[in-house]
Amino acid sequence: MQPQPHTPLTDSLGNPATLHDAASLAALNDFVEGFIACEARAVNVLGAAQDTSAIVQACCAALHMFAESADAPHNARPFIDQALASAPQASEREQRFVAAVAAWVDGDLPRAIALHEEQARLSPRDLASLKLGQYHLFNRGDSPGMLRMALQAVPAAADVPYLHGMLAFGWEQCHLLTEAEAAARHAVTLCRKEPWAHHALAHVMLTQGRIAEGTDFLAGVSDTWTGLNSFMVTHNWWHQALFLLEQDRHADVLALYDQQVWGVVKEYTQDQINAVSLLARLELAGVDVGPRWADVADHLALRLSDHVLPFLDLQYLYGLARAGRTAPALTLLRNIEAHAATRTESHERTVWQQVCVPAAQGLLAHAQGDWATAARQLGLALPRLTEIGGSHAQRDLFHQIWLDALQCNGQWAAVQNLLQPLSNAQPESARLARQVGVVNGVLGLPVLSEKKPARARIATRA
Repeated sequence: MQPQPHTPLTDSLGNPATLHDAASLAALNDFVEGFIACEARAVNVLGAAQDTSAIVQACCAALHMFAESADAPHNARPFIDQALASAPQASEREQRFVAAVAAWVDGDLPRAIALHEEQARLSPRDLASLKLGQYHLFNRGDSPGMLRMALQAVPAAADVPYLHGMLAFGWEQCHLLTEAEAAARHAVTLCRKEPWAHHALAHVMLTQGRIAEGTDFLAGVSDTWTGLNSFMVTHNWWHQALFLLEQDRHADVLALYDQQVWGVVKEYTQDQINAVSLLARLELAGVDVGPRWADVADHLALRLSDHVLPFLDLQYLYGLARAGRTAPALTLLRNIEAHAATRTESHERTVWQQVCVPAAQGLLAHAQGDWATAARQLGLALPRLTEIGGSHAQRDLFHQIWLDALQCNGQWAAVQNLLQPLSNAQPESARLARQVGVVNGVLGLPVLSEKKPARARIATRA
């Protein structure tokens, strides 16, 4: 016997689910559980797309939006339109989730965030909504908002390990590292396979200079990174590569790049920026990456008109330029400038015009060997770089490029003033010790590190 329309059911977190077809519940749970656990099974909800229930259709729309591509809103539109049409038969919680995803599809992120914040207060076990809200806040550089939203859910959802992973990352991005580590470790105690908590703890250890400990920790939990979405598995291996890079284990970093970081889903935005970031850091550390830029650039060349997030566009631009794809890099720069000029929402207008444009100009200049322009334009953008989104560890790439531009431009005193505090905070970093040794050698200062400094790079890269 067929179930009656709008049969009241409950998802795996205890939230009422209004479904036209009760058989869709398994797919809905795959989305809810898969999304908060960073697992690939979240896409299984697309298999229930024939169910016109509002919550199912909204989840399908959200999945399309996570492509982070220019055509994502177009691909999501039929699903969110159906969700809105079915919303009157849904619960208030589901209607709020539908409205939040609809605002995302429409490009109205302030409204989407406000709805997710309301959901966290009124339906705190809707952790898929909470995680989506954190995603938007993260992309706007609002780490206090990320933390506040997660804290709303603690009284109602403390039994769910993935909430503590979300808390951990919120604490860490707010520079509250003791609280971040406690939340991450609690999450892992509740569920050893909690990759977002692993990720948050990797951030804490990198920030605190616990390089060897971080390497061992990630190696010790990496056996659980199965069935994850491509972002989570490649990004956690990217974090392991950062630990190895600080130890000058360059061959191991290249091997991780080839085997784990690049090649899972080459078409995906996050996989692409992981690749760009790691190759750039390797080159800044003096490592020859061979022909690896070319394959990445082939995929970046398809993103010249995306402009989904400034944080993404900047890395697409730098990757193209480092690969020697000058024409598409220039096209992307012009497109970024034109896009910035058309922004109307206050946060977007400010970020695109006052942060992204000068950063883009500086990154292209650096890749082309125009050190003075790179140092000047990146210097303008860096104090406000938080506003483009991304994590501290991710945005550190732009700081490293700026330091390199200052060094290559002969601004050695400025480099020493910036680099020595970084090295002080990271006593286990062989990479920073080498750089300090080079700078002190040029400035005629004592080379105090026990590690032998490397020969200074010659600033002749094209």
